[in-house]
Amino acid sequence: MDQLANIRNFCIIAHVDHGKTTLSDRLLEETNTIQKRDMQDQLLDSMDLERERGITIKCHPVSMRYKYEGEDYLLNLIDTPGHVDFSYEVSRSLAACEGAILLIDAAQGVEAQTVANAHLAVAQGLEIIPVINKIDLPSAQPDLCKKQVEDILAIPADDAILASGKSGIGIKEILEAVIKKVPAPKLADYPATRALIFDCLFDSFKGVICFVRVFSGSLKPGDEILMMGKNRKTTIKEVGHFAPTMKVSDSIETGCTGYVVANIKDASEIRIGDTITLAEKPAEEMLHGYKEVKPMVFSGIYPVDTSEYEKLKVSIAKLQLNDSALIFQPESSAALGFGFRCGFLGLLHMEIVQERLRREYDLDIISTYPSVVYKLELNDGQQIEIDNPCRLPDATLIKSIYEPMIRANILIPTDSIGDMLALVAEKRGYCEKTETIDDTRVMLVCILPLNEILIDFNDRLKSITRGYGSLDYEMNGYQQSKLVRLDILINSEQIDAFSSIVHVDRAESKGRALCEKLKEILPRQMFKVAIQAAIGGKIIARETISSFRKDVTAKCYGGDITRKKKLLEKQKEGKKRMKQIGKVSIPQEAFVNVLKSNT
Repeated sequence: MDQLANIRNFCIIAHVDHGKTTLSDRLLEETNTIQKRDMQDQLLDSMDLERERGITIKCHPVSMRYKYEGEDYLLNLIDTPGHVDFSYEVSRSLAACEGAILLIDAAQGVEAQTVANAHLAVAQGLEIIPVINKIDLPSAQPDLCKKQVEDILAIPADDAILASGKSGIGIKEILEAVIKKVPAPKLADYPATRALIFDCLFDSFKGVICFVRVFSGSLKPGDEILMMGKNRKTTIKEVGHFAPTMKVSDSIETGCTGYVVANIKDASEIRIGDTITLAEKPAEEMLHGYKEVKPMVFSGIYPVDTSEYEKLKVSIAKLQLNDSALIFQPESSAALGFGFRCGFLGLLHMEIVQERLRREYDLDIISTYPSVVYKLELNDGQQIEIDNPCRLPDATLIKSIYEPMIRANILIPTDSIGDMLALVAEKRGYCEKTETIDDTRVMLVCILPLNEILIDFNDRLKSITRGYGSLDYEMNGYQQSKLVRLDILINSEQIDAFSSIVHVDRAESKGRALCEKLKEILPRQMFKVAIQAAIGGKIIARETISSFRKDVTAKCYGGDITRKKKLLEKQKEGKKRMKQIGKVSIPQEAFVNVLKSNT
């Protein structure tokens, strides 16, 4: 049997928190890839953030060796994230594999993201191995899960392996199933060398490190390579594999995953999904990568200290290399100075990127209200797209505004259906259809505006369903809507960082809530400060911060009342003059607190 037939490339896909990383820990132990003394929980989750939150953010490749029926096998595993915001990481992992372990929590059953990830794997033509995890839990219902696998995912229930990542049940069976069912590497007989870049990271000593899956040929130090998408030539300095840390090797052969270090120092020179080939004998056609991801949520990111602008620029470029779904472009704000308009796949993605900038690059940053991409039709027939409320033209020039819609698959317990439908209606959505999953759960297919689920939808979904609800969504075109720009004026000066695009029916309540929040946060001045919410020239809400006042009548011991009035009038005039020339400086904490609040 030739060596290629003994290589298996597979990934683990599942809903968030179904035990992917714990299972991969057991696989590493079973194959002796990692010694017991070096073992720690969530071994592949190398980021502090991943460990703290118990979620996988990045895909993590690792190579394992396993002996089965006298043959040595090389198993290349990629552990993938489960949250809907990181589905682009999953699609990249699938492009580099021939098989997938579909993990299902025995206590929770098939969830929204399980269905979405299974469809992604089927679309890529992968061999799917269903594994029902956590069978040792008291609340586990493996028979019910098997029925769901058959009914919802149309995968034969008899193929499902019962396992537990915690106690190590079924680990040998999983490894055997991978060897038996997952096909050997595909596209290996192509005449030229081709490797797919499925991830990258930036190292301050080595430069850009590319994570690759070699489909045909081999890569070794000294080879001159060509990036087919960017049409750029460079020389390989180092290659290696993951075990699970980076280990230098002589070459990366056909069918294997590994990393490549070349003479690349600039993050912009690499495109994830690109094909690497040899410059001497280049391939004629690129590997089929994965679809380009389109950001759905936009937010401005600014440095708290304006002198850190250049540092922020370099840091975002490095982070983008490791996170291909992040896009950014420079912008400036009167209130916040120079910064960047960044595009994200969702709110968790936005939160993670901001946290990584703070931790990994030691930056103090602030972000503006998240918004989505709106399509506008102007009176002159011109059609434009905007992602920043400040760029919305005057209402008299706009014929119609279209907002992005989503089709959401919401899995909830049956007894939460009334509250869930009320939440969907509150968010200007409607339920298209319902599907009964089993005796206790139902799936709602709802159409909602993307803008409405940005802030607190997921939190409220979890509250209503006591943590048992799950959400997966996809884009569903655009729909015309009555939208307006809500501006916040402080001392008659517009603060663009607080501008947002809202539905006309929500504008007043949101304006009032914002004004009340700002009244609590902003420090008092020597003069009265008016906080106003406005749509165009119309003020729809107002709060006033009272001024500091010195008791100017304290020195008057009795006497005529006109003495006191005279002093008070004099003070009043001074306050009026102060207000005309006074400028309200808004502290950074105020921006942070308001932008974090769920108003």
